Amino acid sequence: MRLLVTRPEPDAQRTASALRQGGHHVTVAPLLRIEPVAANLGSGPWDGLVMTSANSCRASVQHPQRRQLLDLPVFTVGRYSAETARALGFTDVSSAEGSAAELARLLKERFAGRERRLLYLAGEDRAADLAGELGAEGIVMKTVVIYRAVKLAEFPPFIQHALCTAQIDGVLHFSRRTAESYLACASGGGLLDMALAPFHYCLSPQVARPLIQAGVVSPRIAERPDESALLDLIGMAR
Repeated sequence: MRLLVTRPEPDAQRTASALRQGGHHVTVAPLLRIEPVAANLGSGPWDGLVMTSANSCRASVQHPQRRQLLDLPVFTVGRYSAETARALGFTDVSSAEGSAAELARLLKERFAGRERRLLYLAGEDRAADLAGELGAEGIVMKTVVIYRAVKLAEFPPFIQHALCTAQIDGVLHFSRRTAESYLACASGGGLLDMALAPFHYCLSPQVARPLIQAGVVSPRIAERPDESALLDLIGMAR
């Protein structure tokens, strides 16, 4: 299949490599640019560090207060973010192996009723209110925005051409914000009908929602919200 990967770098190239090994032709066009934010984390002390994406992990080790973070127990939403944290020098890492709801459940099991304070290093745009959910269990969580995802204003010319000439069979969407950026670029360039025509492979129902609202009839949704499940879904469609 001729596939378009729109997720930010460096993850886009890693995904593209896996797809090419599966025999697919892959075009990479990141529609979001990740920018770290040097926000004040506060003085702590913290009993744990929560990160829900690999982008948070990367931004944390670029932060001026990174030395305060590396020795903390880390809790991530999925396997890839956990692997990224370990590769960057965090040693005590636990993964919920799933969604934000499963991460909240893990944190409740570990910390509820123990008067612990957690630091959540988050993106500027978040789907879940982890701090609010955990606060109901008596867990104090401080949320600090440590990176932002900036949308591109328009498709690169080669993507415009590929869509206009029906050279893309499928598009991978790893986040709701990336899907929204894809739709915004398509609408701004007068290419919405052509952009909706390929198959759309989505990490979760939440990611698929703006595509459905825009007119995609049957997006393909991974069984689990992780990359391997999404790649398996594409493999079945070859």
